[in-house]
Amino acid sequence: MRYKIMLMLFIVVIGNSCSNNKYAATNKVYKKQAKKLAKELSKQPNTIDSAMNAGQWVGTTNFGMRKPNFVIIHHTAQNACDSTLRTFTLPRTQVSAHYVICKDGTIHHMLNDYLRAWHAGNSKWGNLTDINSSSIGIELDNNGFEAFTEPQISSLLLLLKKLKKDNNIPTANFIGHSDIAPKRKVDPNKYFPWQLLAQNGFGNWYDTAHVNIPANFNAVQSLRVIGYDTKDSVAAIKAFKLHFVQQDTIPQINEADKKIIYDLSKKY
Repeated sequence: MRYKIMLMLFIVVIGNSCSNNKYAATNKVYKKQAKKLAKELSKQPNTIDSAMNAGQWVGTTNFGMRKPNFVIIHHTAQNACDSTLRTFTLPRTQVSAHYVICKDGTIHHMLNDYLRAWHAGNSKWGNLTDINSSSIGIELDNNGFEAFTEPQISSLLLLLKKLKKDNNIPTANFIGHSDIAPKRKVDPNKYFPWQLLAQNGFGNWYDTAHVNIPANFNAVQSLRVIGYDTKDSVAAIKAFKLHFVQQDTIPQINEADKKIIYDLSKKY
């Protein structure tokens, strides 16, 4: 009898915790969509048109889930974590991220890392144009005009360490939304500590102490080597400075900038 009472109390507690979750309804939608995708993946492959010379289906034994190769960091451009969570649970917004980190350091995991979030939009890095399909999106609760909190960055560093290890993500592939969409985006803002991240193995940084720039050095071309889309060179320069020369917002390349770009270009 005592065990029956304990079991009933456990069920009540679980039921109350679920009912108190204001995202319970959208969590159900998540599960429904995940089950639909799982059902689709479990189907026998059948993409060969009847007009083709189709043989029998032969299922390979050598496959796995596609792993992300990039981490893209954003700021939410909203004034509260709850606002962002709501935005990412409304179907009409058509935007999402894998993780949201609040100012107090709380990490909300919103989407399985193997699934494709809608966070990068129209973007480009090197020759890669479908960045949503190869990346994890992390949103930091920040309105775009303020510094990031210490708990936030501490949580971010712990999360990045796990993601890098789990997915074997290259050091160079931790970048910002403004890096991949220089004409559209400025996040994360100028207060984001890119150098600190690089010191912990998440993104490249520069050392210009002994750099000698070649006589024929082309800075814009080297920005392209790093990964920037240089079709709009002014936008590319702005994005580069937002990441690597945050105290300078002038969209022009000076001699000091050339040294930075040259040193960085050798690491990509």
